[in-house]
Amino acid sequence: MKRHQELRRILQERNLFKLVCGAGNEDLTEVRRLATIYTLAGAAMHDLSANLNVVEAAKEGIKTAYEMAPRLNREIALRPFLNVSIGIKGDPHVRKARIDKKVCTCCSECVDVCRQEAIGEDFVVQEFRCIGCGDCEKACAFEAINFIHKKADFEKILPECARAGVETMELHAVTEDDDAAMRDWRLLSGIITDNFISVCLDRSLLSNKYMTERIERMHAIAGERMIVQADGVPMSGEGDDFNTTLQAVACADVVIKSGIPVKVLLSGGTNSKTGMLARQCGVVAHGVSVGSFARKIVKPFVMRDDFDVDFDIIKEAVSVAEDLIRLNLEGLHG
Repeated sequence: MKRHQELRRILQERNLFKLVCGAGNEDLTEVRRLATIYTLAGAAMHDLSANLNVVEAAKEGIKTAYEMAPRLNREIALRPFLNVSIGIKGDPHVRKARIDKKVCTCCSECVDVCRQEAIGEDFVVQEFRCIGCGDCEKACAFEAINFIHKKADFEKILPECARAGVETMELHAVTEDDDAAMRDWRLLSGIITDNFISVCLDRSLLSNKYMTERIERMHAIAGERMIVQADGVPMSGEGDDFNTTLQAVACADVVIKSGIPVKVLLSGGTNSKTGMLARQCGVVAHGVSVGSFARKIVKPFVMRDDFDVDFDIIKEAVSVAEDLIRLNLEGLHG
């Protein structure tokens, strides 16, 4: 079975679990270890920063998973699809925090809340770890933190990623700039011609009506190859309760009720309760994408210096990740 057909089958069966490493996450060690854990746990897709080094790190993590599978008495049923994400200026997924030293009081509030441990003792943001979540900005009482968007040469980078083994791509288009969204959507569609492409949208800037109108315009370009990642509240999924994931389900409900024939993934505040809440609300999504929460629950293992040499650590991490996948997919189906 061709990979496009395999992904179509998974989506039709509503069995897609996507690990979101983070569109801005360029921590190669973290990405490699996450790929190992979630490949062994059964994730169908890994979502990565559009960076060749990050793609190679994920591939190395998948390779390690296959090497370890026999020792864990596991069979990896599906080699995960590799997806890279790009974002338009203004989308929070692809921004990087900056601390203004002239304003900063070194109070450490930003350090304490940074989920990626991206802020050093010198109060300089390590860009390769920053995912643009905004937690630091919210914690700063002195308005010392702002954000930058580093526009990459996607026309050069994305074809290179495809040649490196990336099979699907995603556009983060949480922006009012419709022209930029459509331009980059055409770019993705022209690079990935034989598999799915996805767009990540939420309702923070777009009304329900305008969001569905944009999806309709994008569907006219991509047709049956289109996935909508319905983002409730981007990068808000560190809590594990129904309220945290409520907006993810609500956003997906809007997309599904539009009647546009796209595949829909739940995202943005997703956690172990997402699949269950979707089923309780009658929201028939095709899968679940989990980022912040998926990374959080295995972070104690990923951050260990002996992760790569202690088999028991990896085994325990895989068990935790597997529970998250199982709860979501069983939740979707009941």
